[in-house]
Amino acid sequence: MIRPLVAAALIAAFSPTQAGDAPKVLRYAFPIAETGFDPAQISDVYSRIVVANIFEAPLTYDYLARPAQLRPATAAALPEVSADFRTWTFRLKPGIHFADDPVFKGQPRELVAADYVYSIKRHYDPRWKSPNLYNFENAKIVGLSELRQKALKDKTPFDYDSEVAGLKAVDRYTFVVTVAEPLPRLANAFADAGMTGAVAREVIEAAPDKTMEHPVGTGPYRLAEWRRSSRIVLERNPGFREQRYDAQPPAHDARSQAIAARMAGKRLPLIDRVEVSIVEESQPRLLGFLNGEHDWIERLPPELSPPIIPNGRLAPHLQKKSLQLERVPAVDVGFSYFGMENPVVGGYTPAKVALRRAIGLAYDVEAEITQARKGQAVLAQSIVPPQMSGYEAAFRSEMSEHSVARARGLLDLYGYLDRDGDGFREQPDGSPLTIEYSAQPDQASRLTQDLWSKAMQRIGVRMEFKIAKWPEQLKASRAGKLMMWGLFWSATMPDGSDFLGLMYGPNKGQSNHARFDLPAYNDLYQRQARLPDGPEREALIREAKKLGVAYMPYKVTGHRILTDVLHPWVIGYRRHPFLRDSWRYLDIDNALRPDPGPNPH
Repeated sequence: MIRPLVAAALIAAFSPTQAGDAPKVLRYAFPIAETGFDPAQISDVYSRIVVANIFEAPLTYDYLARPAQLRPATAAALPEVSADFRTWTFRLKPGIHFADDPVFKGQPRELVAADYVYSIKRHYDPRWKSPNLYNFENAKIVGLSELRQKALKDKTPFDYDSEVAGLKAVDRYTFVVTVAEPLPRLANAFADAGMTGAVAREVIEAAPDKTMEHPVGTGPYRLAEWRRSSRIVLERNPGFREQRYDAQPPAHDARSQAIAARMAGKRLPLIDRVEVSIVEESQPRLLGFLNGEHDWIERLPPELSPPIIPNGRLAPHLQKKSLQLERVPAVDVGFSYFGMENPVVGGYTPAKVALRRAIGLAYDVEAEITQARKGQAVLAQSIVPPQMSGYEAAFRSEMSEHSVARARGLLDLYGYLDRDGDGFREQPDGSPLTIEYSAQPDQASRLTQDLWSKAMQRIGVRMEFKIAKWPEQLKASRAGKLMMWGLFWSATMPDGSDFLGLMYGPNKGQSNHARFDLPAYNDLYQRQARLPDGPEREALIREAKKLGVAYMPYKVTGHRILTDVLHPWVIGYRRHPFLRDSWRYLDIDNALRPDPGPNPH
């Protein structure tokens, strides 16, 4: 619902909630528990959402511009880039301060260039086991990998004070990044607070064992309360600098144009407090929203979508309540991966490739989309999703094919036969063949488990399910302990390399959950990363995608369509494909919100 525009004078005069006014509180629920709030230790999307509202990277994205456009955040301007794309110079705005913390002893603590140097180095420190390290190591920042290797070899603490050629603070507000090879899209990494958000060294060193629970950043919010896997509360950072709403929506988007006009010039953040509950089951999460306990339901659970958005539109009774609908294609990919180091499904021999391809062909992706996702996804042909460099709308592959006959033929041809007559196939050497698929206990996961079970029954392959909560599966996956697991990977930047990296060998144990490591693929990945966007790079990405289809380390399934439904008192929401820190751009109209009664917390 778009309300009438307020007068320009009122817009200019806006200030955060004044004393005596009812605080503006945003309440909603995550479907998956967070892991913590240290940029050097997290990779899951929900922790990164919280982190992006506490910490700040040098760059960000325009909230309303489509296609996405980089813009300065703590930087004074976009970085200066050398002609060979190897040297990037960032200049910060003076006068930005970290939120108050006892370690600062009552003194304002200004953000300086050395803070970004320190924060990036933390990803190389073996102590933190950063799941984002691969992004920096792939960038080949000169000297940092060697500094990490020295700490590993000598078994000594990482030397943060040792200067390296590739990362220097040249003055109080300027730092320079130098990479060994051309990286035309390096700036994207500096728009992700989950990777390049600035931390203060003295905060980390004062309590190194509490970095996941004690985030102190320069962003618009600070952590006020945390009950692990239950409740997260952020409150306005009173020391946040003056920042005004300034967005540039496309001319053809009337809704975004109206939001920009209404919000223009208002001081950010507009909301005083954000309360996040963890509600893993879909139905209670939806009921909480419909009952007004949550202000919006983010990513409407597909299995519950038919009565809410029949035919892709809000149900009439919800339209009468003036609920708002935001429905956009996600920049993500769903997949089930095969552990390439697992003795049953891994390996590069023809028989192992045939087994993975047969499993992939047996699985009915269209059934997943219609039955489990209720039409809230589109078929995937490769690991690169729409809205990314390297995506081709006309590209078709075996990834979307469903053929039980071909699957059975492949298994027969390569010796996966039922030798004892029990209805299940054995491996070519006669040993048992059991596929272990890891999954979560929620309703959506149970639906896909049923589809996988039926698919394997059709081809005579025994499948068992290992059930655990998502954070536990993630930990086991990074350690290479899972045979198969299904998840979605969401974009943080518009660069197809972000998804190609899921199959890049050096990323094993980080983004490369399958632990796929093929020299021919690795070479294609490295070559495309060094090229500017254009036909030559697109051709290399196409060859990399074909290798992913041929070897099948990932059975990609679909790209989601995300549906958000909001109560009318949430103002200014548009889902951004890459931006995580949207809370600062939202407003709450308390006059439209019913009295919630006593706070149950």
